[in-house]
Amino acid sequence: MTQTLAPARRPVRQLLAASVGNTVEWYDWYAYTFLATYIAGQIFPRSAGNSLVPLLSTFAVFAVGFFMRPVGGLLMGAVADRHGRRTALTVTILLMGGSSLLVGLTPTYAAAGILAPVILVAARLLQGLSVGGEFAASTTFLVESAGPGRRGLFSSFQYVSTTAGQLAASGVAAALVASLDQARMEGWGWRIPFLIGAVLSLVGFWIRRGAQETLTDGHGAPGREPRPRLFDALRQYPRQSLLICGITAGGTIAYYTWTSYLPTYAELNAGISKADALLAGTVSLAFFALLQPLGGLLSDRYGRRPLLLFFGVGFAVLGVPLLRSIGDSFWSLLLVQCAGMVLLTGFTSISAAVNAEVFPARVRAAGIGFPYSLTVALFGGTAPYVGTLFKESGHAGLFPWYVAVVCLVSAAVYLRLPETAHKELDR
Repeated sequence: MTQTLAPARRPVRQLLAASVGNTVEWYDWYAYTFLATYIAGQIFPRSAGNSLVPLLSTFAVFAVGFFMRPVGGLLMGAVADRHGRRTALTVTILLMGGSSLLVGLTPTYAAAGILAPVILVAARLLQGLSVGGEFAASTTFLVESAGPGRRGLFSSFQYVSTTAGQLAASGVAAALVASLDQARMEGWGWRIPFLIGAVLSLVGFWIRRGAQETLTDGHGAPGREPRPRLFDALRQYPRQSLLICGITAGGTIAYYTWTSYLPTYAELNAGISKADALLAGTVSLAFFALLQPLGGLLSDRYGRRPLLLFFGVGFAVLGVPLLRSIGDSFWSLLLVQCAGMVLLTGFTSISAAVNAEVFPARVRAAGIGFPYSLTVALFGGTAPYVGTLFKESGHAGLFPWYVAVVCLVSAAVYLRLPETAHKELDR
């Protein structure tokens, strides 16, 4: 059996298929983050007499972020390489829809006892599996769907759609909090976003079913290369797997610091109000989404490496001054966040293209999925905890240096990275 890339005849439909699904995935992921306090009060009540309840609460938060995403990247990446990108994309969107519905219908602890947190943990594990697999499959699908000289542009929609999902989740959660009183939010209001997510996943599934497969199989000829096995990418391309880790480390820690942790960092270290911090975060995210296609277009014209170095060196040099310059005003935080978003675009707008250009088509999805998701778990997912740990130990000033050093390491990787923007995508 041999595998080849099929040129996309409907690039706009391909772009929509990847972007819509990715938006739905991340809408659901962030909805849980925004509504976690309401969920915890109903599913993990402090008054619960069972000692397993707080343990399950901890497990629900950590198991998904630090275990299931790499597993999802490996498993769904293998599905994409063996059975096609579209198959993997439809599986991930159905997994997310099912887990979203499960969260929305989870019984309270008062109604079901220990079964309630067990169901929620299971739903979150499915979400983590889906999110990890989504990046592997959609990254590969996006880049393979791009026409000549457009891989960077298509790549940029990975983070456009992710940011759209985050903004949608934030908007729905804010609208519910504004329109419902505390009792209704705690009673049933927090379930609405997840039920919406389940419905949206069906829309994403329908769109993806109509997309064109970018990996086709040839059958019947003896001696042709068999379908890849689960760990073929790691066994056959260990250098490329490590390269994905080096490419991703700086980008993921900067991304999670600037998009997720910075409002909390500003509250803890600059005394800015929570309302101002959240507003600045929302405005800067919208600005960030608008920058992505520009970064992709620039990389298609001038190459991947200049943008990656702009990001890596920029954060290594300016990361510490930017974080230290945050004042106690909305405008101070907004300027710092937007400045960081400009630098961050050098990585996020083209990371999908850069990663896809590292591996051949046969193992591309699994080759990207596992090392990328593992690196995100180790550096991106832990960024808020490391920042809080430095603060609690009395060394809050060390966190900006931690971010800068990791970005500097990635910049060294970018410096030696071969330029692939104008080369044909490896078959």
